[in-house]
Amino acid sequence: MNKPSIPKGTRDFSPIEMAKRNYIFNTIRDVYALYGFQQIETPAMETLQTLMGKYGEEGDKLLFKVLNSGDFLSKTTDAELQERNALHLAAKLCEKGLRYDLTVPFARFVVMHRDEIQFPFKRYQYQAVWRADRPQKGRYREFYQFDGDVVGSDSLLNEVELMQIIDTVFTRFGVRVLIKINNRKILTGIAEVIGAADKIVDITVAIDKLDKIGLDNVNEELRQDGLSDEQIEKLQPIITLTGSNDEKLQTIANVLSGSETGLKGVEECRYILDTLKTLGLNNEMELDLTLARGLNYYTGAIFEVKALDVQIGSITGGGRYDNLTGIFGMPGISGVGISFGVDRIFDVLNALDAYPKDAVNGTRVLFINFGEKETAYCLPVVGRLRAAGVRTELFPDAAKMKKQMSYANAKQVPFVALAGENEINEGKFTLKNMLTGEQQLVSAEELLTIVSQ
Repeated sequence: MNKPSIPKGTRDFSPIEMAKRNYIFNTIRDVYALYGFQQIETPAMETLQTLMGKYGEEGDKLLFKVLNSGDFLSKTTDAELQERNALHLAAKLCEKGLRYDLTVPFARFVVMHRDEIQFPFKRYQYQAVWRADRPQKGRYREFYQFDGDVVGSDSLLNEVELMQIIDTVFTRFGVRVLIKINNRKILTGIAEVIGAADKIVDITVAIDKLDKIGLDNVNEELRQDGLSDEQIEKLQPIITLTGSNDEKLQTIANVLSGSETGLKGVEECRYILDTLKTLGLNNEMELDLTLARGLNYYTGAIFEVKALDVQIGSITGGGRYDNLTGIFGMPGISGVGISFGVDRIFDVLNALDAYPKDAVNGTRVLFINFGEKETAYCLPVVGRLRAAGVRTELFPDAAKMKKQMSYANAKQVPFVALAGENEINEGKFTLKNMLTGEQQLVSAEELLTIVSQ
């Protein structure tokens, strides 16, 4: 008989992993709620019409397509089958696909429900997404995204709030982070000023290597990318940008004095950073010109969050986009959003051992089962403990004591309560602390007090 298995790039989560993941989800959810965000969910499947053409050619290939129900071959001819044109056949055999991210379904949601939605619309959503990618370390075919977006408002206060949300979430996690910020308009301005609009990605990639390869090599790389000496010369103050955020913005403003778009980007950054300064974040904000995420997608501020004490890629990112719903024929809706990388945050909290004990611990007390009479004596107290919010179990079978204690150890239950003939005669319980091995004879009231601490 074949051993059972799961599809490549998917995972099972054990009870302890689920407890940790739920701690992450609940923490982020609670912070979003503080800022008036509301939760939505969308179906695992969307129509292919909704999904295709939204993620570029590469994305279309990575969509998991779902075969039509029933006789899915009924609408295809023998000639089409013999042609073996995979794309053409998929279009005939599949009308649905698994969602690839949460952004396109969100755009579809906003357009479909525009008459019921109150704008600005602040939503958060955490669900699984699927990509037919090649599985590798840290990259899965099924994984969770946790997005928050505000649509229908151009105000930079939304950006400010999202930075506060990021700061609060990681403060609650006990993780030190660096929040990096840039602006798409600044990047456009740089390209405008040096007359190399098509080279902006090359420029940011090269500048990003400054620490690793040094200034001369960065300039050489820019030369190889096709920039003239004059253009490279104009870039020098940008490449060697140092100082505080204010000083950096001043330098950039000087370089971009001839670009209206670039200066608008500087102003937007300045407003966000100045406002956050007055609010006193726990984590540092840094203006970083090498940040160029999703260039074809974002139109204003862009953000990325790095953990300071663990070597790992970006753990949260996002930005301002101008035309979320335009793909569905409802132009002009601007929005700004962030996405928490749940899987990476999980790895960071594991590396730092930063989970609070009560978040991951399960049962607090296990009552040993010695038989019917003893069970009848224990059950009312078990009920009282649960009513007081204490996670409590009574072992279901009158099994050997060793087996019941092994169960408590395997589940890391901190307390075990026993009531044999002697305890029942005295109206008490023996309570064993599984961490220290200490035992004491206690009343039901005392038991409740001790295990509630």
